[in-house]
Amino acid sequence: MLLTSKIEPIEDRQVVIKVTGSMTLGASLKVLDAQVQNLVSNGVNTVVFDLTGVDFIDSAGLGLLMLARRLLEKRDAMLRLCGAQARVRALLRMTKTDALLHLDESLEDSLEAIRRN
Repeated sequence: MLLTSKIEPIEDRQVVIKVTGSMTLGASLKVLDAQVQNLVSNGVNTVVFDLTGVDFIDSAGLGLLMLARRLLEKRDAMLRLCGAQARVRALLRMTKTDALLHLDESLEDSLEAIRRN
């Protein structure tokens, strides 16, 4: 399935990136990577990846999430993931990146976690 993303502002300098399709190596993932880097360089300090529509993720997709984490951490900013399907959760557990990435059940849970910080 083709990767698409939609950026939705939450509040000032906070966005949700709704991702659908397969987060796999290719031009669409490069576009998403450029969008994330642009958001961070323009001062966004909170990014939530809504993965509800993601059916598969490979090492390139995982790499994008880890890069986003590093970029945001350098700016003392926050990254959260939400809505990951079982297959994506399994990959995060298998690679032990679930210990590094904040993963919430739903977008509402992510937004609540942001409000608490």
